[in-house]
Amino acid sequence: MMVTGRFRAFAIASCIGMLLVLLAGALVTNTDSGRGCGDDWPLCHGKFIPAYTLETAIELSHRVVSALEGILVLGVTIAVYRKYRSNREAYKEPMFYANGALLFTVIQALMGAAAVKWYQSPPVMAIHFGISIIAFAATMLLVIWTYRANRPVREKPLRVPGTVYKWALATSVFCYVIIYLGAYIRHTESAGGCVGWPLCNGEVIPELSGATGIVFIHRVGAILFGLMVAGLYLYIRKTTGEDSSLSKTAGWVTLLLVAQIMSGAWLTATVGNDNWFIFTSLVHNLIIVALFGLLMDILIRSWRLREGRGQA
Repeated sequence: MMVTGRFRAFAIASCIGMLLVLLAGALVTNTDSGRGCGDDWPLCHGKFIPAYTLETAIELSHRVVSALEGILVLGVTIAVYRKYRSNREAYKEPMFYANGALLFTVIQALMGAAAVKWYQSPPVMAIHFGISIIAFAATMLLVIWTYRANRPVREKPLRVPGTVYKWALATSVFCYVIIYLGAYIRHTESAGGCVGWPLCNGEVIPELSGATGIVFIHRVGAILFGLMVAGLYLYIRKTTGEDSSLSKTAGWVTLLLVAQIMSGAWLTATVGNDNWFIFTSLVHNLIIVALFGLLMDILIRSWRLREGRGQA
């Protein structure tokens, strides 16, 4: 089965658009621009083009990008559906990704509207980011599929033990928990709870209260997540071979993990410097969304190949 360059470009555009939506949402949070359009939705202060303020421009830009991305995702879903009707077996996987992207795009749009119309607590707003990252992962997986679909079928299917899937599942769930904690820190403005890195306020174990406790739990969770990723990578290499594409993907996840740790240290160093903090926070978000997307790819492929079926 061959995937056309036009369809791949369409899928890439939707993936880039979803990334822009996610980063724009993070920018809204980091600049406290969530009320930039007042409590109006979908209009902004009751107008299509309101009077200019920085907060209004940021919030309105986020809405415009989100609306355009919604159209892109809908278009990709329709395109996959049209192909799916003629070859259901071949397009079952991309249909799953496209439907997932569309579903979570709608959910995040509704949550965004609710956040404007009614006050939403930090725990709920953190879930909003979690929904966004799932939507991005779906578009990213669709792009990966468009490249993988054109590869020749392996003569000897890759055998993946079921334990790889179980390990990947546990790592993915834990990753999502860490992402949620990071989003919660942003929405509660708790980033300054731990001054310094790797120590927290100069202590190995600080007083676990308030913002300090939240940030410290996030750091401990990040360490445990790092150990899980490292173990997953080594186990995949051992069971599937260091040259398998599953091992290569796990290698990229490990590299992104290192980059995420470094960006976390950089983020901590810029707390209090608003301009740099916004930039480092966006970098931190960018790395984790890519890491999560690749981790989802490992999870899905290890499930599909857990009895040695198909191609990886």
